[in-house]
Amino acid sequence: MNHNPNPKNEQPNNPLHGVKLLTILESLVTHYGWERLAMKIDINCFKNDPSIKSSLKFLRKTPWARDKVEQLYLELADSKK
Repeated sequence: MNHNPNPKNEQPNNPLHGVKLLTILESLVTHYGWERLAMKIDINCFKNDPSIKSSLKFLRKTPWARDKVEQLYLELADSKK
């Protein structure tokens, strides 16, 4: 039974709530490009033949890498304010 009458407000203090990993990755690639992104976050899926699809696959199964990507996205969002 769901006790929360408004499920959209489950995480009101989480700035990433409702933001898809695809959106995060596309924003970072648009801003930095693959080469600079690989310098900021040293993971092979950004360095060797990078693509959105392969990066999403890796990030979905690698929590530490996803955390780094999400943190960089938050820093970028803060710098645009």
